[in-house]
Amino acid sequence: MFEKEIFESEYKFCLILWENEPIPSGELVRLCAEGLGWKKSTTYTVIKRLSERGVLVSENGIVRALVSRDEVQTAESEKFLARTFGGSLPSFIAAFSRSNALSKKDIDELRRMIDLYEEKGEGK
Repeated sequence: MFEKEIFESEYKFCLILWENEPIPSGELVRLCAEGLGWKKSTTYTVIKRLSERGVLVSENGIVRALVSRDEVQTAESEKFLARTFGGSLPSFIAAFSRSNALSKKDIDELRRMIDLYEEKGEGK
């Protein structure tokens, strides 16, 4: 599991990387300038920092991620749930649904996910 911290600006950078990888660093600089308003030096600093933390690799001017979007989202979700709701998914859903109406589609999707989880034998 991915256990390193990704800060908000780094996550936005990673979204661009995941969408375009593998990508030449110069092209990544251009996309970050367009999408994030970053200067060239900022992009190269983030590439270096995330490379040092094992999030991505830059070899021969080509940048690619070493962790997937799913890995980062899963880790961030687990940290948020643990920090904010003591790790309780039902507590999160209860808090969320108090201020955000769940549509029939949302409820059906949650039900499908629970059924799939139980079918795998993970809900025992």
